[in-house]
Parts: sequence; C-alpha cells; structure tokens
Amino acid sequence: MSRIYLLHKPYHVLCQFTDDQGRSTLADYLQVPDVYPAGRLDYDSEGLLLLTDDGALIHHISDPRHKLPKQYWVQVEGTPDDAALEALRQGVTLKDGPTRPTRVRRLTRPEPAPRVPPVRYRESIPTTWLEIELREGRNRQVRRMTAHVGHPTLRLIRAAIGPWRLGDLQPGGWRSETVNTPRKRSPRQDRNPRSKPRRTR
Repeated sequence: MSRIYLLHKPYHVLCQFTDDQGRSTLADYLQVPDVYPAGRLDYDSEGLLLLTDDGALIHHISDPRHKLPKQYWVQVEGTPDDAALEALRQGVTLKDGPTRPTRVRRLTRPEPAPRVPPVRYRESIPTTWLEIELREGRNRQVRRMTAHVGHPTLRLIRAAIGPWRLGDLQPGGWRSETVNTPRKRSPRQDRNPRSKPRRTR
C-alpha cells in the first residue's frame, strides 16, 4: 500500500518544490516531506496533480505505455462548430506529428470558479468550455490542438488522471488516499515456461 496526494495546483504555480526566482511552488501548498509529482502540469495550467513517495507508483502513473487517460476542462476563444470538434476527435496534425483520436464534448455544467488573476475577456468574442480526454501527453498538447482548429485555449484545468478526479478540491487544496502499489513481474515469473505461449504444430 502507498500514500498518494491529490493537489489542485493553482494558476502560476511551478510544478516543483523550490525556485531560485521567487515564484510560487508546490511547497506553498503541500508540506509533506519526500513526495514528488507523478507527471507535470504547466506553470500556466491548473488542476489535478498527483504526488507520492513511491517510485514504482510514480512510474506507473507517468509512463505513457500505461496510457492513463487525462481529462481536461478547456476554455477556448470563440464557439467551436461541429467540424472543429470532430477534427479534434479524429486527431489533428501538429509539428511533431498527428495526435491520436480523443474524446471531446462541450461542457454543459456550471463553469469552474474564477481564476486568480482572471482570464482577460474580449466583449466581442464569446468563449466556450470543452472537456477533452487524452491518452498521450505531448508538450502543451491541448493548447496546440485547440489553436490548430482556430480556437486558442484561454484556460486549462486538469480534472482527472486515470481513476483520480479533482472532485470538489479548491485551488491550493489537497487530500490523500491509500492505493495498492503496482506489482512488478519477478524474474522467476519471466522464466516460467508455463507463462509463455505454446507453439502450434
């Protein structure tokens, strides 16, 4: 069993515990020794960040081979039409190659709490909230995807990572959970001939 911490990282907080430039860090919100983030969240992004002192659990969460889905609430400029949403679902081609198909839908729930500082609005241009779920994690991928279809991201909140959800955590708030640590295969299991596929004649 391992202990995992779910933190709602606020806007403009570094995803680390120290900074030589005086910027806000995780240490301003979580005073638990010897824990490290499982993955990252950009300085200008908000939402769910997982931390633990269990190296195997960090690897399991952050390794792209496990393809844990990550869900984001994304406020974009303008009102994406059905064609733009379908393009995001099917995958768009970015500078580092095509993205995988993803789940996208318009959010109908109440908007998240206002950001501090607030998003800069332009009265002549409406905004739309989307829910986007990815199973890959390229650098600033969501922002690049929405910009590709003509709707730049104004605000990005990570709402879930695999089975862990932001829930009712407020910015800067956190909670802890106990989880089963992922088990590694032993060399004996790998050598067990019964675990290998049989040959067919």
